[in-house]
Amino acid sequence: MCVAVPTRIVAIEAGPLPMARLEPGTVPATCCLAYVPEAQVGDYVLVQHGFAIEVLDAESAALSLAAFAELGAIRAPGAPDDAD
Repeated sequence: MCVAVPTRIVAIEAGPLPMARLEPGTVPATCCLAYVPEAQVGDYVLVQHGFAIEVLDAESAALSLAAFAELGAIRAPGAPDDAD
């Protein structure tokens, strides 16, 4: 089973296949925006297999991230890094 994890776009590189740099910590550092061309910097997107597949509002993203953190699947947003 594959699970898409919400993450925030921090930068977008234009091109034939627009790519987004993502907030570190939940998924790979970049993803393709071909399926969600309306996505903007600051938006939360669901990422699966290197592609953003849906734009989420901030409230939905926060609820999903909290559930993943509660399950221990990701580090809780705002939690200190293990390296600290």
